Amino acid sequence: MIREVVKIDEELCDGCGNCIPNCHEGALQMIDGKARLVSDLLCDGLGACIGHCPQGAITIEKREAEPYDEVKALQLIIPKGKNTVVAHLKHLRDHNETKYMKEAVEYMRANKPSLPFDLNEVIREMHRPKIGMMQQAAAPGCPGSQSRTISREPVQPSASSTEQTPSELRQWPVQMHLINPAAGYFKGSDMVLAADCVAFAMGNFHSKLLKGKTLAIACPKLDQGMEIYMEKITRLINEARINTLTVVMMEVPCCGGLLQIVQRAATQASRKVPIKMMVISVEGEVLKEEWV
Repeated sequence: MIREVVKIDEELCDGCGNCIPNCHEGALQMIDGKARLVSDLLCDGLGACIGHCPQGAITIEKREAEPYDEVKALQLIIPKGKNTVVAHLKHLRDHNETKYMKEAVEYMRANKPSLPFDLNEVIREMHRPKIGMMQQAAAPGCPGSQSRTISREPVQPSASSTEQTPSELRQWPVQMHLINPAAGYFKGSDMVLAADCVAFAMGNFHSKLLKGKTLAIACPKLDQGMEIYMEKITRLINEARINTLTVVMMEVPCCGGLLQIVQRAATQASRKVPIKMMVISVEGEVLKEEWV
């Protein structure tokens, strides 16, 4: 059957990530700095992601896609490298497509000598325990929009817990559209740029991340005017001469766009600034922390 599916021009894709949250079937992921179609199986060909690509890298093509052929799909994915293959296999696993997942592994085992990566590493990555939000069975759509309940053990109140915890916020406003990079408190400061949801998920956000730092918050999925954000971050680096910038994101894929904005702004700046990236789970745990 000939049907329409998404096609991504890797030469045009700049890795902004805008298309990811707009693929409601979850068929797109950011891999190695590029948007990738990791599963034909879930691409409906309607092109909801197209209008969100500022570079025009996404188009719709008609090709043989039904009945679904895992081997044929895998032959197209393998040349893109180990990380894309792992993402594809996890995608099948998370959508309970075990038949196709097993078929893919069997094909790679039969063709192991010709693979451009170590199959054992792929299998280990595929079976690595999932963390945080990914522990739930995935459903079609953006993971950040999926409803879930967070179970927590009851905590017995102590004398100190009844006292008001002081805020570590040092300035106002904090929303990226409202901040002024020329404000005196930004000059030479260690700055935190946090996704809107972080402070709600992370119980110790003030004491662990905000103490002694300036703050801006943004949502890469829902906010408009990302070009304004990039301009302001560039000014914070060049004019306010911030000392460090810590980007704090939630674990959901759509949050990755925040780091993309910062990295693009940093390339336009005339001076370098150390940038740290932190990823927070929906349970409030730090999943990743590294200088980028």
